[in-house]
Order: sequence, then structure tokens, then C-alpha cells
Amino acid sequence: QVQLVASGGGSVQPGGSLRLSCAASGFTLDEYYIGWFRQAPGKEREPVAAIGTREDLTWYGGTVKGRFTISGENEKNMVYLQMNSLEPEDAGVYFCTATLATMPTAARWVDYWGKGTQVIVSS
Repeated sequence: QVQLVASGGGSVQPGGSLRLSCAASGFTLDEYYIGWFRQAPGKEREPVAAIGTREDLTWYGGTVKGRFTISGENEKNMVYLQMNSLEPEDAGVYFCTATLATMPTAARWVDYWGKGTQVIVSS
């Protein structure tokens, strides 16, 4: 079955960097669009970035564009989210997702959710 395991979260000071990893299994990376969502306490889940490796597509939410980079390694079935210049507003639980039909730029389109990894940005 489809499984998505996110890792790499942690605590970092503002301006710092983290790299999240998503290990996908039960499908090959180029079959699905992979996305990262995040959820801060008291807020709705929001899309952060997405990738379609078959079509070499990427998408970024407006608040992270220029600071975050999503990439994929088809041979390892891994997707990464490099997060630079982190801000306190970037804190939250980050989820790796898989969507069959379209780039996952909205939570309602996601077919599979993995368990999240916590990102804390604080001085």
C-alpha cells in the first residue's frame, strides 16, 4: 500500500535551514505528484511545495518561494524539501502527500497523507 514517511524536522533559529525528506513506498515516484503541506497550531493545513517528477514540474506557495526548494530522486523514491532562511511563521507540522491526478496545491485534492514531522523556528 502507499506509504509516505517524513523526516528531518527539528528546531532551528530564525534564518536557519532544515532539509525534510519523504520516503515513498507502494508506488513509484513518477506515478504521483508529491506535495508538502504544513499546519501550524490553530491554523488550517496549507500547501507549501509540490513536484511532479514525470513532467519535471514544481510549484511553491507564495510565502516560501525563493526560500524553499523541492526535489525528487526517482531511483530512491525520495522527495526532499530544502528550507532556507526559515522564519517563525514557517513553524508547524510538515506532511508529505501523494496525489494521482494533479499537483497537490490544495488539501482536498490529496489522495494520501503521511505522518508529519515537526518544525520549530524559534530564537
